[in-house]
Amino acid sequence: MRLLLRILVYAAGLFFMAAGVALAINSNLGVSPVNSLPYVISLISGADMGTCVTVVFGFYILVQILLKRKNFAWVNLTQMIFSAMFGYFVDFAKMLAGGFVLPGYIGQLMTLMMSMVLVAIGLSLYMGVKLVNMPMEGMTLAISECIPGIPFHRVKMTVDCGAVAFGIVLSFLFLGDLQGIREGTILSAVFTGKLLSLVQKIVSPVVNRICFGED
Repeated sequence: MRLLLRILVYAAGLFFMAAGVALAINSNLGVSPVNSLPYVISLISGADMGTCVTVVFGFYILVQILLKRKNFAWVNLTQMIFSAMFGYFVDFAKMLAGGFVLPGYIGQLMTLMMSMVLVAIGLSLYMGVKLVNMPMEGMTLAISECIPGIPFHRVKMTVDCGAVAFGIVLSFLFLGDLQGIREGTILSAVFTGKLLSLVQKIVSPVVNRICFGED
């Protein structure tokens, strides 16, 4: 029963994240930090977005293997399976959201803020059940474990900003201008990690009580 609850909470976390991605897309202020690098690579290579996501996520898993070496749990290779599930959730969330976006530029920013809150809730849920991380969070966690004393949310903010920065460099080098990455991407990279720290204080005790019977 506990395992079933953990799986259900994990799936709910992925759906919250997918809903956040859908709202971020609707805000039209730039793709999310997680998707920024695959998006730019897809524009450069001409390959479809799904293929580029798979390649980039595969690289994130490779980084985890290199960092953890013998401590890498091979069950983490299932991250690719859950990444595919996440893709289906994103499509479903986009269908549910339709063209929803609050009017005006301020409305776009508010829609983006809602997306960041949803992503932070999703991260707190699916990471809290301690099953399998998504590739980017798995890499972020591996990096944070190699740097004791620095909390996860700060490492996440750094990794997100690094992915966005790399995407910007590639965009200018190969496309001649900046495409797919806007102010919303930067805001998400900077503030999602901060929101995660706040949301975890509320969500984590609930997840522990439901999934592990902890008070």
